[in-house]
Amino acid sequence: MESFLLYTHALYMICDITSSPYRLIISLSSRFFLMTLLEALAILILICLTFLVFHYKPQNLKSLIKRLWLPLGMIPDAITNLHRLHNTLTRTLNRRGGTFKWKGHWFANMDMLITTDPLDIHHVLSKNFPNYPKGPKYRKLFDIFGDGIINLDGHLWEIHRKTIMSLFRQPNFQSVFEAVVWNKVETALLPVLESISKTGMEIDLQEIFQRFTFDTICKVLLDYDPQSLSINFPYIPCEKAWVDITDGMLYRHLIPPIFWKLQRLLRMGNEKKLSDAYNAVYHFVDKCLARIQHESINTESEHVNESFGLVTSLVTEFKSQSGNFGYPPKNFVRDTIVTLLGAGRDTTSTTLSWFFYLVAKNPIVEHKIREEINTFLEVKVDDQKNWNSKEPEILPSGHHVTQNTRIILYYYGMGRMEKIWGKDCTEFKPERWISEKGGIKHEPSYKFVAFSGGPRTCLGKDMSFTQLKIVVSTIIYHYHIELVEGHPVIPSASMVLMMKHGLKVRLTKISI
Repeated sequence: MESFLLYTHALYMICDITSSPYRLIISLSSRFFLMTLLEALAILILICLTFLVFHYKPQNLKSLIKRLWLPLGMIPDAITNLHRLHNTLTRTLNRRGGTFKWKGHWFANMDMLITTDPLDIHHVLSKNFPNYPKGPKYRKLFDIFGDGIINLDGHLWEIHRKTIMSLFRQPNFQSVFEAVVWNKVETALLPVLESISKTGMEIDLQEIFQRFTFDTICKVLLDYDPQSLSINFPYIPCEKAWVDITDGMLYRHLIPPIFWKLQRLLRMGNEKKLSDAYNAVYHFVDKCLARIQHESINTESEHVNESFGLVTSLVTEFKSQSGNFGYPPKNFVRDTIVTLLGAGRDTTSTTLSWFFYLVAKNPIVEHKIREEINTFLEVKVDDQKNWNSKEPEILPSGHHVTQNTRIILYYYGMGRMEKIWGKDCTEFKPERWISEKGGIKHEPSYKFVAFSGGPRTCLGKDMSFTQLKIVVSTIIYHYHIELVEGHPVIPSASMVLMMKHGLKVRLTKISI
């Protein structure tokens, strides 16, 4: 079964906890912004065309149109191909050998180098890692995470990484995590699916997974279950806020900073939505942290040590790793929790959604997985980065980069490069991940980058696989999943590759 899970990661190149989950894939998520920009462009183009028709000879039109288009860079092309943006970028990358320069607005220094070349990926993530910090611009774009690990560089990043790594490697942490996942499956996931399957209703499986992962990560990090996954599907502001956050932060990538900063100052448009979403997340986390602090004060120390308290352990580990016996920097705990909370909600749920979409389209694969699960149970019943070069360099692909070059490691396209995976790279072939001896076929991290690579390799990889295996095996063992006919399943143009319209399915109970 592990082979099928690995294939899903390779095909969609979705990262997981603490590996900078928010990939910088170009996106326009704000409908208001999109319509405003489209209208402005339409008027501009109409005026230009009218002027050209009446004042220029046909042989001079081509060169003039090209000159008029230059100030907007490639943005008009991105807008006209917005509904198929990922596929358009992937085709362009295939034609250009895996790397090309994206021309942004000439007045905002928004040019980017987009690459899927494994050697470039290895160069940036590992071989010459110190020369490619994320930089202050990244921190401004992803300001919700404050001093969280994905916003940091240098010595402070090293301390944060060692702190979280040490925390995740504690035996009691892994046991607590597995217990939380199993408990959520038994008390929430299965009851909800059972109730829905009896009615024969259509359900959005993506929403089910988003609520499941949100509840799970909250329980692990904050020892609090918001119970968003329940029969009545309650509205919880913090859980829904992440949609506006993931959309809004990428909106910032397509407009000059002065525009979104002005919106933020005036609390309007996309920045107002972001501000409201930030407040929902901060309010939720602060309330949970206040409860934990209150309980720790009013609980005898011997009882505290009997269980795993992540927040307390986080502070202790930070002191140990930093050599600083004082309290960690202001907002250290909140920023770390918010970072892990954001990383834990969308990535695993999105992977699960695409996995079950592929399985539902390939019933033979579903049958084989179910057979593997049954065999296992008979034996044992008991598991889009943004970088800037500090110094001028030439990447292995031959492209020159400077300190001002923004580099996009485009993982969606990387999973669809013929030069990397062969001509059948877009075909559903789980067997490609199985070796001749029947084991798992492993690939270098700079080629299979679902969990990033180099010093910033995902710290939550093992947790992710644990959660994926438990959920996948549970659902396939109990249910057959059928896609709702006519429902469009397409990726959203966003940094986490969620399904734009969700995953509408019907469930049929399997006779055990």
